[in-house]
Amino acid sequence: MIGMLAATAALSLALAGCGKQAAQPAAIDPAVDKCAVCHMTVKDDHFATEIILTDGQALKFDDLGCMNKWTQQNGTSQVAQRFVRDYNSSQWLKFEDATYVYDPNIVTPMAYNVVSFQNKADAENFLKQYPGGNLFTADQLGSHNWARNMEMMKKLKEQMQGNMSGGSMNGGNMSGAGMGH
Repeated sequence: MIGMLAATAALSLALAGCGKQAAQPAAIDPAVDKCAVCHMTVKDDHFATEIILTDGQALKFDDLGCMNKWTQQNGTSQVAQRFVRDYNSSQWLKFEDATYVYDPNIVTPMAYNVVSFQNKADAENFLKQYPGGNLFTADQLGSHNWARNMEMMKKLKEQMQGNMSGGSMNGGNMSGAGMGH
């Protein structure tokens, strides 16, 4: 009888563990979602990233560099999962599963110039366009210097101001460009 109770208890614990759902990325609504670091609009595109906290709260970012900045400032003890987007398909990926490409000439919303890929082969192919660039794993990004390309930010800001004074905003790769951190 005691053996049956122990087996039932063990099975109950095992099933309870199976019922726990892994953190999933939240949908992005560009009309309301702002970057948790720079407060610029988060577009539902291949630059968007997210952190899901252990309490279920979703923090959204317009650039991988902003997510990195938040992590540097807050640590990872309350992070359930980090997500990035595949540059080609915009599919969500776990941060640790992606391959990353950095080059100071890659235009990203806040000019951190790092993009993510689901497949290493896709990242290597993309890197051919940027022969001076670097390939990183998630672990290797920890030693990346994360300096913003301030010359690119200046150009993006000027371009954005020109679009605003001309009466048209065409968005393009301008998501979040301009107002610094």
